[in-house]
This record gives sequence, structure tokens and C-alpha cells, in this order.
Amino acid sequence: MSIFKGKIESNGINIIDESERSGNPRSLFWPWAAGNVSLLALSYGSFFLGFGISFWQATWAAIIGVIASFILVAVSSLAGKRANAPTMTLSRAAFGVKGNILPGLLSYLVFVGWETVLVSLATLATGTVFTRVGHVDPTLSKVLGFVIAAGLTVFGGVLGFQVLMRLQKLLTIATLILTLGYMVLTFSKINWSHLNSLPAGNAQAFIGALIFGVTGIGLGWVNSAADYSRYLPRHTSSRGVIGWTVFGSSTFPIIMVIFGAMLAGSSKNLSDQIAMDPVGALTTLLPTWYLIPFVIVAVLGLIGGAILDLYSSGITLVSIGLPVKRYQAASLDGLIMTIGTIYLVWIAKDFLGPLQGFLITLGVPVAVWSAIFVSDVILRKKDYVDTELFDAGGRYGSWNFASLALLIVGSIIGFGFVTNTFASWLSWQGYFLGLIGGKSGAWAYSNIGILIALVIGFFGHLILGRKRISEQEK
Repeated sequence: MSIFKGKIESNGINIIDESERSGNPRSLFWPWAAGNVSLLALSYGSFFLGFGISFWQATWAAIIGVIASFILVAVSSLAGKRANAPTMTLSRAAFGVKGNILPGLLSYLVFVGWETVLVSLATLATGTVFTRVGHVDPTLSKVLGFVIAAGLTVFGGVLGFQVLMRLQKLLTIATLILTLGYMVLTFSKINWSHLNSLPAGNAQAFIGALIFGVTGIGLGWVNSAADYSRYLPRHTSSRGVIGWTVFGSSTFPIIMVIFGAMLAGSSKNLSDQIAMDPVGALTTLLPTWYLIPFVIVAVLGLIGGAILDLYSSGITLVSIGLPVKRYQAASLDGLIMTIGTIYLVWIAKDFLGPLQGFLITLGVPVAVWSAIFVSDVILRKKDYVDTELFDAGGRYGSWNFASLALLIVGSIIGFGFVTNTFASWLSWQGYFLGLIGGKSGAWAYSNIGILIALVIGFFGHLILGRKRISEQEK
């Protein structure tokens, strides 16, 4: 069946009609696998070691951090099949129909940011390969890479769910085959003595790496999880939804992060190059004949995630009140993504700095919102009342000031326990670190504030939201 078959998806933030609900939990494997199988996960192995930990510590940080973050994603997916609506529509039950504008704007920034990051990586990787293989001018190579990456991302994101699901299945299969080829060709580059000699880091460094795995790989998907489970019938197995979501999303990233740590831990030169061009640097280990297959797998893997982000960002933009169709909102996001990519590729001095600054800054409020939303899903014993998710005068109310206050307070406290030296305008963070050793102390770069934000959001909503939810479900 051609991926081009069918019309542009007409569904947006609405409840999916029962006649359109089909499939089973296994169908969730493909979008989540495609969105997380990119070669960027190999580079994350270097980022994990950058916290000053050993290879084995990096391995455990990846396993625990990735699985924990995708369990949150899986719970969010449950809400989609229980209500057949997108995540940011369902978030109205926790924040109020109008109050959900704040987390909606936050979610939108995350999506657009990740779209830009992934397309920028694809652009840099394509440019690196074109220059090495065909001796093409570096600027022209990047332009060609950008056109390919941005074009495919906008194509998949704008056309919608049915095209997206078919495309993601193809992307997953192709990416896995070519990634396996990369691993086979680079396995000999692993220096086991270097890996085993890497000194172990302290507890704070390990926690910092673990939190980076949570925020950098899984946490940013919580606000889109229901977008892909909302087409499932409501009688679909909840256990199956959780299992297939966690399996599809976490298996390949864990394997790739560990393998990437093996490569980066074997070569300091490679680790340094990854900081400048996270995916393109991986080409230095390959024979010339495999560069074209490499750029294919690099672009396809990154685009898989970018398409999911662009699709959900369009839905989110409509959910906060933009009076346009979903595909029109997605087209607007594509324009914003284009501008952001131009900045990261042609203006920013390095890539790792902006990426980490972005993850840490947005990671705190995203952690609070994610914990509130997951807590809300767990507390609810009955399905959502469809029509009242769109009625500010209904049972979910217009504004839930308790949840909004929790989001703001959790963010303020979380920001106080993280440091961000990647840009001068972010130096204000970390104002509470004096309580645990200061901005140069042992906890300074652990980003413990994100973990604190998760705890505040989850348990805060369990306490503050229980009575309100019980009244809503009478």
C-alpha cells in the first residue's frame, strides 16, 4: 500500500469517531520505534560519559532513565485510548479548558524545539557526507541536506496520521537494517581496555546522567503520547498499550546509547567531534563506500522523530486556540522549524551547547506538567466526558488554579536546583543550589531540579487533585 494513498487528515483536537477507531496495541510499536531509533542515540552515549562517569555507570543510567521516562509516556498513551482525543485536549481535564493554554504553550515550545534540533542534525550529517563523498562545497552540502530533511518532515507532519503510520513503519525497518550495518562496521573501533579504565563518577554525576536520559530521550514525548493511541478502540488492552509503547520506544535507544558510549569511550577525539556535529562525527569511523547508506539511515532516523513532533505541534497549536485546521498549523510550524534550523546550522557556534541548554531549561516545567498529567490519568477511574473537554462551563471548569499554581511553583523550585552555563541568558538558574553545596558543588551539574520537579508535580496533584476529580466523576 502506498504511503501517499488517502487525503490529508481532517481530524484535529476533536474526539475520534467510533467508526474511525481501529487497530491494536502492537500498532504503537512503529511510530515509537521510528521516533527513537535515530543515530542521535549513538551520540548520546558520548553525552552520558560527559558527566564524568564510567562506561558501566553510563549503561545503567541509560537503561533506568530511558525506561522510566517511557513509562510516563505509556501512561499518557492510556489517556488517548480511554478518550480518543489528543494529549493536549485531555490535559484540559487537569488544568481547565482555558487554563490549559499555559501547558499548551509550553508543549508547543518543546515540539518546535525538537523539530528544529532533529532537522538540524539531519542537515549537518548530510552536509558532512556529501562533502566527503562528492567533494561538494560544504555550504551547498548543508543546503541539500536541509532541503531533504525539512521537506520530508513537513510532508509527513502535514498529511497526518494515516500517512504518518505507514511512513514510520518503513522508516523503522530501513533505519534498523542500516544501523545494524553501521554497528558491524564500527565494532572493531571499540577499545575495551580504554572503556574499562574510565574512572567511575560519584553519585551526583550518575544521577545527572540518568536525568539527562530522562529529559533528553523520553520525557519530551509525554505531551504527544495520546496523539497516536487515540485511534485505538476503547476496549483495547491497557496492559498492551503500556507494554508496546515502552517496548517500541525504549529498546533501540538503550542499545544505541550503550554502543555509542562504547565508541566514544574508546576515542576522545570522536567524543570531542560529537560535541560539534553529533551525527556527522560518526562518519569518521566508516569506510567511504558506506557513507551514502549512512546518510540515508541518519536522515531517516532523525526525520522519524521530527515528523512526530511536527504532527503533534500542529495539534497543540490548534488546542490552545489558533483558529486554523491541523494541517495549516503544521505548515506554520514547518516555517518556524526552518528558521530555527538555519540558526543552529549556520549561526550557532556549536551544537551541544544549545541542545543541552534547551533540554535543561524546558525540561523543568515539562517535568512538572508531565507528572501532573500522569497523576491525573492514574487518579481517574472513569472515562473522560467527551463534550465537556470543549466546554469551559462544564465539569472540568475554565481554570484549575490549583494545577496551574503547582506547575508554576514546581518550575520555580526546579529551576533553583539546575545550572545552565550554555548561554549567558540562562545563568539566573540554580538560585537554590546554595542549600546543597552551591553552583560549583557536587550537585551543581546533576540537574537534580528536574527530578524534584517530577516529584512535586506528581505527588502535589495526587494531594490537590483527588477531591476535584472525585467530584467530576460523580
